[in-house]
Amino acid sequence: AEASLIVSGGGKGIAPPTQYLDKGALEQNRVVPALEEGISFIGCGETLDAQQIAIAHPESGRCCSVDEVGEIWVKGPSIAKGYWNRPRETEEIFRAFLSDTGEGPFLRTGDLGFLREGALFVTGRLKDLIVIQGRNHYPQDIELTVGRSAAILRAGCGAAFSIEVGDEERLVMVQEVDFRQKPDEKVLGAIRLAVARQHELELYAVVLIRPGTLPKTSSGKIQRRLCRSKFLADELEKLAEWHAGAIPGMPFLKTAPELLAGGAA
Repeated sequence: AEASLIVSGGGKGIAPPTQYLDKGALEQNRVVPALEEGISFIGCGETLDAQQIAIAHPESGRCCSVDEVGEIWVKGPSIAKGYWNRPRETEEIFRAFLSDTGEGPFLRTGDLGFLREGALFVTGRLKDLIVIQGRNHYPQDIELTVGRSAAILRAGCGAAFSIEVGDEERLVMVQEVDFRQKPDEKVLGAIRLAVARQHELELYAVVLIRPGTLPKTSSGKIQRRLCRSKFLADELEKLAEWHAGAIPGMPFLKTAPELLAGGAA
């Protein structure tokens, strides 16, 4: 909404570019081309002549090099002037200047990405990025892995996020179960195994919830931060749950009788 017209786009009938990146390098915010077994990204097109896209380090505000992932900053005639009656947020979001060149003001989009041969590639959201032991992990990648790990899980209906346990960040996965399906220990184990194999991450907790209860916006976007808050407040509609340190073979199981009996949900 802050960019009222357009940020980037392509010509009619022209297929967007595809870029394959090395997974390990991406976890370190580096853009390293890979073969087709790498992680694939679809380009969002080029910007207009009257606009400018900058890839900036989100903390220092310096301009990133061509082989770095950073926050996408935009300036030009289609960018709004600010938020109505919110001067502090307007100054923070709409008045960003590159620290090394002084150029600006830019809109801070909150999206992460990179530019390659003039095309913009978006890798994820800055606020949703999961950083564990110095490695960056994109929640949508973990959620895709989990959604494919068992047939009873609803695709596109999971949220991955981190919480602080002691002095370190730990990974939590909240996932909806399909209608009239019975979650069990095998499903919890399949999720943990899939995440360990695909992402080399150990889950701290897995929560399976009723279908239709994952927090989403009106447009269908997953609200990971709200889901995290509900997890910490124990407000999720749980069907099954596993935590690190649980006794093997004895996951916490909370059932909704009408679901497990095959009735209407």
